[in-house]
Amino acid sequence: MLRMLMAIMVMTLLWGCTSKEEKALIKVYEKNKTYHRLLQKTEKIQLYEDKVSKLLLTATYLTTPPGEKLHKKDEVFLVGFYVEDEELGGLDGDNFFLTLDGKKAKSIKRLDKKSKYLKNISFNAEWNQYYLLHFPYTSKKSFHLILQSKPYGKGILYFSKVAKYVLSKKGF
Repeated sequence: MLRMLMAIMVMTLLWGCTSKEEKALIKVYEKNKTYHRLLQKTEKIQLYEDKVSKLLLTATYLTTPPGEKLHKKDEVFLVGFYVEDEELGGLDGDNFFLTLDGKKAKSIKRLDKKSKYLKNISFNAEWNQYYLLHFPYTSKKSFHLILQSKPYGKGILYFSKVAKYVLSKKGF
């Protein structure tokens, strides 16, 4: 009888712990699922000169949406780019080069501030220039987006087609 009473008390306690805030959080997450999925595929680098940030680049890997079959399409990135010295130009100029594991982009398209691509991404800032980059398809599960900058050096972003923990060699 005592065990039955204890079991009922424990179940009541656990049932009471599922809060309304948790349900509200799940509801907000479901509403912004695309934003969170894109946030997981976003990386950022900063390049410095004399310990002062001179360049900021955020890149979001636009993967195949869930439920669609994986086709050998281009590898597509949405890139936000800010450079302090505007005279150096943008990614479509001569001072900055982005490569995917050493391969040049097939196309670089500068996006308008009201582009549909910018609707659900994080790090959307007014001072950034935004580009849509298409690279040749790669069968690798992980790859590097490499930024080469004449004035500020080099930066590397790490991306993968699968969750990064899948590629980890460490055991849990």
